Amino acid sequence: MEQLVNISTRRPMRAVTLTDGAVAKVRELLVSEGDPALALRMAVRPGGCSGFSYEMFFDSDRSDADVVEEFEGVDVVVDRQSVDLLRGSTLDYQDGLMEAGFAINNPNVTRSCGCGNSFS
Repeated sequence: MEQLVNISTRRPMRAVTLTDGAVAKVRELLVSEGDPALALRMAVRPGGCSGFSYEMFFDSDRSDADVVEEFEGVDVVVDRQSVDLLRGSTLDYQDGLMEAGFAINNPNVTRSCGCGNSFS
């Protein structure tokens, strides 16, 4: 598994970051799946009304080219093609009265659609 390094500082750099709320929710969902080999896979795929869309799912497959981040025992896997489009992103989970769910804050987005699920 590959580790990203900041070229100017030579320090390790995260592909994505998870907030405490996201870590807690992903951990809860992983426990309910009952398979300790599973990790959260985050990816960007062509499609959606703005050009790209996010994918998140539990996966036990790993490639040597995958970037794996660990957050308090929760593994997040990002394929090599998605890393540049996700770099600097934060995955959050909010559980509010009006709305609950995951949200990706991606600084690389230049434009997004009204549904919030696709971007360019």
